[in-house]
Amino acid sequence: MNNIIDLSPLRLFMAYLLLLVPLSVMTVCRVKMWRRTVVAVSRMTVQLLLVGFYLGIIFELNSPLLTLGWLLVMLTVSCITTINSSNLRWRCFILPMLVALALGTAIPLLFFTGVLLAGTPLFSPRYLIPIGGMIMGNCMNANIIGIKSFYSGMRDREEEYCYRLSQGATCAEAWAPFMRKALENALAPTLASIATIGLVALPGMMTGTILGGAAPAVAIKYQIAIMLAILCGSSLTVYLALAITVRTALNPYGILDKKIFK
Repeated sequence: MNNIIDLSPLRLFMAYLLLLVPLSVMTVCRVKMWRRTVVAVSRMTVQLLLVGFYLGIIFELNSPLLTLGWLLVMLTVSCITTINSSNLRWRCFILPMLVALALGTAIPLLFFTGVLLAGTPLFSPRYLIPIGGMIMGNCMNANIIGIKSFYSGMRDREEEYCYRLSQGATCAEAWAPFMRKALENALAPTLASIATIGLVALPGMMTGTILGGAAPAVAIKYQIAIMLAILCGSSLTVYLALAITVRTALNPYGILDKKIFK
């Protein structure tokens, strides 16, 4: 029950044969994404091989400094990806994004490892890195949706925003509807996943725990806990990112500065 079937190099190579399906679909439908697909799969392969090698060292050394250093790398990459995907400039967003994502990830992560997994070392890389990665990855996805929704809405509906200001609303009151909409858009995928989990798909935490030899009942409890942690982190991260960045994204007159966009 505790033995996981390893994939030999030949079996792993056979998995790449699945690429023939999407590439064939692209060819038939004349979708020009061959190069993008090959590059993405190549990057995934190299990155995962390097990460697997590095994580093996981290797990063996069990050093809190190395663990926190890797989480910092993950945090930095997540922030860069969020800003680039939102077509925004770094000037106003890199530090606020770092703060928002760090707090949004750290609070549910430390609660998970320090309270729910009490008795295990707080900075154990075997728990901190995979759980932190799941929380941070979902926070990043929610952040991208929320940030894009908020700032594109502010830009496209600037007259509506300015009208509220002209009627005596404060900046916070004027941007509140845009923030509500951004939070709704950002959290909708997570809530949809929570509502259908177990019925539509067996998610990563549960599948990995079962493959690791745990009983399904144990895997279910872990999955419930991680989904609640992801929802906590996503909502907190998006709120903090919007609340912090919007104040620096406005000019002295309270109007959105167009220079924040690429």
